[in-house]
Amino acid sequence: MKRKYGDRSDWKRVLEREYAQSYLETDHFKGYVSLLKIAKVKEPLYVKYIDQNICLVNDGYIWLQQFPLGKQHSVTTMFDEKGQIVQWYIDICSLNGVSEDNVPWMDDLYLDIVVLPSGEVIQKDSDELDEALLHGTIDKALYNLARQEANLINSLIKDGSFTLLQLSEEHKDILLLKLQK
Repeated sequence: MKRKYGDRSDWKRVLEREYAQSYLETDHFKGYVSLLKIAKVKEPLYVKYIDQNICLVNDGYIWLQQFPLGKQHSVTTMFDEKGQIVQWYIDICSLNGVSEDNVPWMDDLYLDIVVLPSGEVIQKDSDELDEALLHGTIDKALYNLARQEANLINSLIKDGSFTLLQLSEEHKDILLLKLQK
């Protein structure tokens, strides 16, 4: 498993950045949110989903990460330079937490779910989860946890009740205000 941090301080592609984070406790969310405002990149990052080539990182992009406490997922919302959502990227994880330096993190469990603004849902990295179990990187309990969490999230997305998607704009605005102070 790989621990991923909200500040993405090891990301060499990003040359100039601003970063903010907060702990939030509301009726709909309890956990950490982080925001990476990307001023300049070495080069843009594109991914291909089926027949679409989508830019995920470029100058002016914003990445918001939500780390809900006590949950087995984390959501990264990618906004383009105009503030439009490019995608929601849901990492299935074993745990969300915060470092000694107060930076939120999650322990990635390989499975990912991508939700596009069109509503299209893409399942990713099922093969990586299978290989991790096969090679002993994770045990059967973590494997089952990942599968169950992905099934739950897919069901919530289908019902329109996966609230982190709806909260992404609100959380982004909270952290953008924090950067302006």
